[in-house]
This record gives sequence, structure tokens and C-alpha cells, in this order.
Amino acid sequence: MSSLQRPMPTEAAILEFMAICDSFYPPDAVSASIAQQRQWYDALCARFDRPLPKGLHTRDDIVSGSIPVRRYHPANIRTETILLYLHGGGFVVGSLESHHAICAEIADHAGAELISVDYRLAPEHRWPAQTDDCFSVLRQLLAEKKSVVLIGDSAGGNLAAGLAVRAKAERLSGVVGQILIYPALGGDLVSGSYEEMADAPGLTTADVSYYRSILQAPEGDPVSGPLASPSVAGLPPAFITVAHFDPLRDDGRNYAARLAQAGVEVWFREEPQMVHAWLRARHMSEGARAGFAAICAAASRFAGSN
Repeated sequence: MSSLQRPMPTEAAILEFMAICDSFYPPDAVSASIAQQRQWYDALCARFDRPLPKGLHTRDDIVSGSIPVRRYHPANIRTETILLYLHGGGFVVGSLESHHAICAEIADHAGAELISVDYRLAPEHRWPAQTDDCFSVLRQLLAEKKSVVLIGDSAGGNLAAGLAVRAKAERLSGVVGQILIYPALGGDLVSGSYEEMADAPGLTTADVSYYRSILQAPEGDPVSGPLASPSVAGLPPAFITVAHFDPLRDDGRNYAARLAQAGVEVWFREEPQMVHAWLRARHMSEGARAGFAAICAAASRFAGSN
């Protein structure tokens, strides 16, 4: 597909955001070495770094014996519920640093402690290392009788949805909500948005296929691809937001529809001018600012801190 035919948003600030992203993280980044991809991604994240909200404190910790986490304590905590954040990055890039300001701002808006998980990355660690790390943290929080809201973007959205499936299968109580931000949920790679947005800016269908091949998760597994769940009844209420210009768009759409049909309370948003990874544009784009406000409102609602 030529660049003239590429699906493209028209919001000026998002076009500027995409140009900045491309200058740090080339569109063909997945063809580079893993070390190079991580170096580019870290530089991109640093470009969009922000000062933390006033009065918010962070503390790095180890949970379940070996899993690094970062705890965010806003100045004004209004709820006992914990927000558990799982970062994006295709299971290959990303860290506690990459989503630092995003986590801080969500915690501050919701008036809740947030815990970000530094789960193991592929290809050094294949599936199920990522979900196992995150589930170990969730299990410990639930054992402490904490209520937990699961939050994740992109690959982290996949992990968050999978944790909700795992918790239900093990009959663990305490997960009170799931916030899935442009999640990858195991769609077929050939139909719907995977075809329509195959050459979308920021993430292509070929990129999604690359990340899947690196992770080596089993197909049809309801944890690695929650769209494959035989039943989604009884899952926690969900807030799902997707970007229109994103091959992953219909994963979120279709999962929201399945949850609703099964009687699960679900809020769904499609950001009409957004591309994948628009969270980083929340301070420069009106569309991203509105989308981020909706995420923060969902976190507050699920955590009971409205």
C-alpha cells in the first residue's frame, strides 16, 4: 500500500505526535535487533516524559520474591482499592520507566495507590513468563484482601484481560474492574481492522504478527488470547478504549460486544482520530486528552474513589 493510500487521521496534533514518534522509533523498528528496539523505545518514552503530580511519591519494591514493581502513592488517597498497571510494548520493550508519568497521573486522578509490574520480556522469556509474573503480583494482592482494578495498554491490555480470565478460572475474588487500552486480544490478523488498518501509522498488522511470533503464546488459549474464551460470563466490569487507526481496534470492539452479550457491565470508547500508543499524546492532542480523561474516570469509578 502506498503512503498516499495509508489510513491517516486528520487531527493536526496527532500528525505532529506521529512525526515525533517516527523520529525516535522508526516505522520499521521491528526489523532491528532487540537491543536497538529497546534503545529507541526508551529514547521515545523519555521524549514524552512529564513531571510527576505534586505530592505523589513512588517506591520500588519486590513482590512475590522476585518480581520488581513500582508503587505510586498520590498525595490524596481516597480509596483502599489498588490499581494494577501492566505496560505495553509488544512484550518486547517497555519497563517501569516507560510508563512512569502515565501511571503517576492515573494514580493521582483516581486517588488510589497504583502498582506497576516490571514483568519479564520476550524473547529472553517466552510465554507464559509475562502472565505468570503479573498473576503472582495479583494473587498476592488478593491474598491480602485487596480490591484490584486491572489496567493495561496494548500488550499490557492483553495481560490485564488474561489476568481477569485467570482469576475467574481460579475463583479468586477481589478484581473489581478491568481497563483495557487498545488491547491485543488474539484476533485473526486477516479480517476487519487487521485488513482495513494493516498499514496504519504507529502499528501495522505485520508488527502484530512479529510480536506474536516473538512471544510464542499458544493460539486459542483464553489467557493469551481472551477472545478465544469459551465463555466471558462472570468477568469483572470492563472499560475498553480503542483507536480507530489501529489494526487492534476490532479486538477491543469484539471483546466489548462479547462481554455485553454475556451480561458483563462494559463501557466502550473508540477514539476517532487516534492511532496506537496515543496515551503518550495526552498532553498535546485534544482527542488523546479526552481519551485519557475517560480512562482516569473509569479508574476512579471502579476503585470507588469518585
